[in-house]
Amino acid sequence: MKKILAVDDERDIRKLLKEYLELEGYLVFTAKNGMEAMEKLKHQPDLIIMDVNMPDMDGYTVCEKIRDYVDCPILFLTARTEEQDRVSGFKAGGDDYIVKPFGMDEMLARVEAHLRREERRQQNSNIYMKGDLTVDFSGRQVLVDGADAGLTKTEFAIVELLITHSGQVFEKEQIYERVRGFDGEADASIIAEHVRRIRQKTDRKTKHIETVWGVGYKWIG
Repeated sequence: MKKILAVDDERDIRKLLKEYLELEGYLVFTAKNGMEAMEKLKHQPDLIIMDVNMPDMDGYTVCEKIRDYVDCPILFLTARTEEQDRVSGFKAGGDDYIVKPFGMDEMLARVEAHLRREERRQQNSNIYMKGDLTVDFSGRQVLVDGADAGLTKTEFAIVELLITHSGQVFEKEQIYERVRGFDGEADASIIAEHVRRIRQKTDRKTKHIETVWGVGYKWIG
């Protein structure tokens, strides 16, 4: 199920987006301002719908703050139609504009188009290379200096999660839940052992996984 974060200071618009998109099969999170939107990023949305005109922090500012950590499409909602406003949005890291008032059919069409484009992009990015490390996502294999590093299924899933969200810090509980598919709170300590083994198998010349003490782990690259 694809996840969408809808950010707007108008309650009625948040409610409309959530109800309509959930009827279409999406999991929708909402936020009423920029600070709440940044907090909701923990849900790892596949697409963000962001109002431009918000009181505490406008959509452009939020976009600039999160773009280094969020790779998903960002669609701006705005009543502004001037060219300079659109230029400012694209410079901030936005991907598209939807002008208020908008029709829900158009909204859905744009959401679906961006998600399809993102899926094609990810499918075409099946090889990751950094230094002596090569990760073949299609073949589910990690190579070091051309030789199979011998990662287990769970170890590969952890590497895949961290690489596809490079720079983002994940708590051990989050990693366990994402790679095992259920609440990992009780057994999340085993993630530390998996990470130790991944490092042992891959960190020959270059360090790839960084420990953020008291929080979790992130991929460097």
